[in-house]
Amino acid sequence: MKRKRVGVLVLSGLALLGVAGLAIGPAAASEPAAAGAAAQGRGHDDPVIIGHRGAPGYRPEHTLASYELAFRMGVSYVDVDLVPTKDGRLVARHEPEIGGTTDVADHPEFASRKKTEVIDGVSLTGWFTEDFTLAELKTLRAKERIPQNRPNNQLYDGRFEVPTYQEVLDLTRRLGRELHRTLGTYPEVKHSTHFQQIGNPVEPKLVSILNRNGLNRPDAPVAIQSFEVANLIALHKQVRVPLLQLTSATGAPADFVAAGDKRTYADLVTPAGLREVAKYATYLGPDKSQVIPLDAAGNLGKPSSLVADAHRAGLKVQPYTFRNENPFLPANLRSSSSPSAFGNVFAEEAAFLKAGVDGFFADQSDTALESLHDFLGR
Repeated sequence: MKRKRVGVLVLSGLALLGVAGLAIGPAAASEPAAAGAAAQGRGHDDPVIIGHRGAPGYRPEHTLASYELAFRMGVSYVDVDLVPTKDGRLVARHEPEIGGTTDVADHPEFASRKKTEVIDGVSLTGWFTEDFTLAELKTLRAKERIPQNRPNNQLYDGRFEVPTYQEVLDLTRRLGRELHRTLGTYPEVKHSTHFQQIGNPVEPKLVSILNRNGLNRPDAPVAIQSFEVANLIALHKQVRVPLLQLTSATGAPADFVAAGDKRTYADLVTPAGLREVAKYATYLGPDKSQVIPLDAAGNLGKPSSLVADAHRAGLKVQPYTFRNENPFLPANLRSSSSPSAFGNVFAEEAAFLKAGVDGFFADQSDTALESLHDFLGR
């Protein structure tokens, strides 16, 4: 019955989920969950599904509509990437460059603000949040970032604002009351070193918001993420919420590079590196290929020792990012060459759950929750 239920949801494009008050499956009736617990799994030690940027498989990412849909599908946490505005507010955007996620290019009044900027060693040309006040950003509207993979999401282009983190928290509280369960966020500090260098750091603004909202406490439904290390070590002394160390399959943390530290992400995920991470973080958020690499043919291979090593160090493992569309799946799990068609994401997610992960970030919350329920047998 569960397979049939999800099939109906996916084929319908989740069009009806925007109706106020509609909840699906566990979203309607589950016990409140403490931070780090999975209400959707009905157990405090069950793996956690995090709505990656909300539910961007069905709505443009990092919009209130995307976050709301993820919560209504049944997740208890959403991932919120944070970047600052010119006037010191934190807004939800995947990157500070907003040419690809908003209609800023269609606003002639902002044409002169297009520029080239180097962020973490990468040269980017476009429009950047730190050059706009919040009031100016509110005149823009979000659009689909990857229309080649999500053409149906273009239906919503121009409908939604760029939200502040405070607005996301307000939505989370409102829906928590409506759905009768605790909902929370995984805020990610984006490009910490870069924003510190230009005098517009994210961390003090984030700590201030948590304090104002009564969320700087151990049981708050919040986990702070970063791909950098020094800022998490500093935050460990300033906040009481858990921290999540993100890692990439290649490269090194930007703060290591800026400081001349030769260590890489590969060094962080060695047994010795993981023991160091565990001194300040509760969670490890690796690229999923660090947990189960692809083989030479691009097929899903065998699990590495990362999950076991991290667990021995006392860390929970929540990899990123699971997406249903063919290009994001292992070659042997794709349904066709179509860039927008769904492949066999159930098989991929089942393999990671079997490998012992403590949850994962997913763009399509409905199918991720279906995988979790299949794994748990309930």
